[in-house]
Amino acid sequence: MSIHLAVRTPADVATPGWYGVLPSPKAAEVLLGRYMADWVIVGAGFAGLAAARRLTQLVPNDRIAIVDAQRIGWGAAGRNSGFMIDLPHELGGENYGGSREHDLKQIQMNRAAIEFSGSAVEEFGLDAYFARAGKIHGAATDHGLRSLREFEGHLVGLAEDFRSLDATDMKRITGTDFFVGGTFTPGTVMVQPAGFIRGLATGLAERVKIFENTPVTEVRTGKEHHVQTPEGEIVAPRLILTVNGHLESFGFYKQRLLHVFTYASMTRALSNGEQRALGGEPSWGLIPADPMGSTIRRLGDRIVVRNTFTYNPSMTTSEGQVKRIGHKHDRSFRARFPMLNGMRMEYRWGGHLCLSLNSAPAFGEIEERVYVAGCCNGLGTVKGTLYGMLIADLAVGTEEPMVADALLEPSPNQLYPNSLMAIGAPLRLWAMQRRAGREL
Repeated sequence: MSIHLAVRTPADVATPGWYGVLPSPKAAEVLLGRYMADWVIVGAGFAGLAAARRLTQLVPNDRIAIVDAQRIGWGAAGRNSGFMIDLPHELGGENYGGSREHDLKQIQMNRAAIEFSGSAVEEFGLDAYFARAGKIHGAATDHGLRSLREFEGHLVGLAEDFRSLDATDMKRITGTDFFVGGTFTPGTVMVQPAGFIRGLATGLAERVKIFENTPVTEVRTGKEHHVQTPEGEIVAPRLILTVNGHLESFGFYKQRLLHVFTYASMTRALSNGEQRALGGEPSWGLIPADPMGSTIRRLGDRIVVRNTFTYNPSMTTSEGQVKRIGHKHDRSFRARFPMLNGMRMEYRWGGHLCLSLNSAPAFGEIEERVYVAGCCNGLGTVKGTLYGMLIADLAVGTEEPMVADALLEPSPNQLYPNSLMAIGAPLRLWAMQRRAGREL
């Protein structure tokens, strides 16, 4: 038997706007005492719930339990920008693209994950949180525009649809003359992440036992796996860990996972007069020409701005850090929307990203009947869904071809020594964000 103590558990601070605008959830069911299952999943985000749903399809008579340290939708799953992206999206590059062969395979797999989510939308009635709207890449500078034209050339090579946008198009869509051009790609789905993930959990609750506010403190693996929590335990012969960067908290992938936070602010509801002053379309999502720039979403009467990356190896941020970075959001917002001068942000929050130096996932069977799906490299909505559904196929033993593709991905590379990471990672993030310039 192996023992894995959880040296950290998720403890996110500050209410994410996506969660805050939803009705209050019903009281959480906390694990009390022993629960026997055929499967136990730790982590109820995009990956964990995708794994749970796939298991209900593959082994419908099995007992499936899922446990999360926080309320569903409060953690990382409800703290992203809600872009379920089908196309290449390498955060570490200058224009998101990679090699052609790799990108084609990733597009195929990302779209499979999107369709899996789409079928859940139909099954559980989640249309309000899931829009096949496409996304805009927006450029604020000539340099950014050149990067987008390079990206478009890459899309031509992939035979992918897109539409080039000029400054007039951008103002018609966004209401602001901040952007000099852009690229529209139609395959991205825009989700309200907290609403979608909470709705998915509600839909699964008849077939899956879900425990919230139940942090896992220890995992003992063996013939039967024992998942310990403060007031109980789950015993099951098969264990799936979908905790993204917190795989390292259980002793897996030590010194291989890079822990970064990014931050967002959401406005209060805009008045009718403010919406008229803004103009533009009522709903759109924009990612920057430079990956380190500002992501902007408009959802009717609210606007979200997301920017700034920090290196947080503790896997935590603080109210103070969120507040300080919120001032950057205010500057970015004013630059783009001067007609909304003085707009108050109702919500500010940070969210944990797990990256690897070689953009590789953590995926596979790591001990006998212990499976992991994580390290989504900044694409938790689509990659979490993808690896969650595929880890269920791997664990059950289906012949799904994408499982073999996922297993061919390299493992996350070893990080540099901590002393170098403490200096080099923040410096690298600073340089990349400085490069973004006006895009930030």
